[in-house]
Amino acid sequence: MNKNQSLPWDHPRFRSWIAVARACQLMQQSLARELAYLDIKPPHLDILVNLFRFEGISQQELARKLLVGRSNMSMLLPQMEKRGLIERRGDKQDKRVLRLYLTESGQRLTKEAMTIQTALIDRMMSDAPIEECELMTAHMERVITLLLRDEREPAEALGDH
Repeated sequence: MNKNQSLPWDHPRFRSWIAVARACQLMQQSLARELAYLDIKPPHLDILVNLFRFEGISQQELARKLLVGRSNMSMLLPQMEKRGLIERRGDKQDKRVLRLYLTESGQRLTKEAMTIQTALIDRMMSDAPIEECELMTAHMERVITLLLRDEREPAEALGDH
């Protein structure tokens, strides 16, 4: 890099990206602190919320929604099953597929944890006008689409050979 080149942190897009990344990291840390008394962490909450929304989702679908590998799921799900928060049931049509469900205890814990998460989000975003929130959502969804496309393209290129 020569003296005439600007540094990345001099660019508004770079600074914006870093600010979003830092906010996400700090939000995860705050959420983890507030969930600690429930003896769950943000990854557990992600699973619980998805099972609350999509009852009977398969382990593979859940891993895809959470953008994690199946190995992550195979570590977390048994812990949650042992605690009595979730249960895995075989699919009636395809015996190779396991479907995930919240237990009554899991539903109660999920509702309590979602209340904590929602309150935290409300505190952090209370001074942001709805229009700004919607604009940020649109920008982040566009970035997500681009990143997912970039992730798929190398795999598709390998399939062409």
